[in-house]
Amino acid sequence: MQMTSLELLERLVAFPTVSDATNVDLVAFVSDYLKSHGVPFEVVPQADGRNFNIFATVGPNVPGGVMLSGHVDVVPVAGQPWTTDPFKLINKGDGRVYGRGSCDMKGFDACVLAAIPAMLKAGLKRPVHICLSADEEIRMDGARAIIEKFDKGWTKPSMCIVGEPSRMKVVTGHKGYWRIDTHVRGHEVHSSNRYVGVSAVFVAAKLISWIEQRDLKNKADAEAYGGVPHFDPGWTMLHVGQMHGGTAHNITALDAHFVTGIRTVPGDDGGKYVREYEHYIRTEIEPAMKAVHPDAGVTIQYRVGGPALGQEPDGEAERVARRLTGDNAIHVVAYGAEAGLFQEAGISTIICGPGDIAQAHQPDEWIELSELDKCDAFLAGLIKECAA
Repeated sequence: MQMTSLELLERLVAFPTVSDATNVDLVAFVSDYLKSHGVPFEVVPQADGRNFNIFATVGPNVPGGVMLSGHVDVVPVAGQPWTTDPFKLINKGDGRVYGRGSCDMKGFDACVLAAIPAMLKAGLKRPVHICLSADEEIRMDGARAIIEKFDKGWTKPSMCIVGEPSRMKVVTGHKGYWRIDTHVRGHEVHSSNRYVGVSAVFVAAKLISWIEQRDLKNKADAEAYGGVPHFDPGWTMLHVGQMHGGTAHNITALDAHFVTGIRTVPGDDGGKYVREYEHYIRTEIEPAMKAVHPDAGVTIQYRVGGPALGQEPDGEAERVARRLTGDNAIHVVAYGAEAGLFQEAGISTIICGPGDIAQAHQPDEWIELSELDKCDAFLAGLIKECAA
């Protein structure tokens, strides 16, 4: 299979690899593509049994390689006002192509796969590893599955370029992400006698207010010391994006659920906010609830989406990417990515990929053809570096 970046992007977009679906058909296509070029690879399954990651190596399988990392899952399109078929790449003749994942981030994936023939022809002295992961948009468990393989004997690359959309600028920092799911269990009674019940909605409102006040404190503190340089906003943010609960307008709510997101700046520990929040619940909220009814209470579950990415002193990935792009400015992003996980695993990591994050997750998502060209040129330069 000899295919251009654009041809491969058309094929990749056609697979509806949304977060709650399987990516098995896309993985089968990529596997056939790699086999056609004689590239060794391994398919690494996810725990859900529906999704899979691909890790391939071009060149000698020796230490010190470069990993090109992209994810293949995309966010859902349901409810978005698309004017074209989301899973058909559309070229309108305006210098862009439209389709779900074209920007985030199948454009990068397509460029990497299209570069394989050039990698094989170059006679690489340093390996190029290709990592295509599942589940980046939800839990980032795909990257974790790959990292576990490094801990169990796989040859670990010394540097990683994550191709999230950055307009091919060298991004050396992104925020981390923690998620807290809170379930408030109240005690139902008729609302005319609500003081012998426990309203889960009222309790949830108190907890959400605490989260908002903690966020406002972070903002005030950051404004006092100038915040974390280059980040906008320059502080760790706490946000409640979903909330539901209650049974009827005249019943004290038995249940309430809400979801909190914590976006940490590099150097901050998202776990401390979880600990503070739980301490507040156990010492100031639950005692009053249980005094009314012993079954009332609050349960929380949390998970780390991924750690923040911080700029490395004299980082190898940054040096190489700056040399290839000519970009010497400092760029950071507020979104989270798998880059922080790879850095945490001891791999020098930056973000550099085609497209603009402003187009990601949007209806009629698009990427400029010129961005794909820039990515192709960047990879050509990287291949020369690895062959020298």
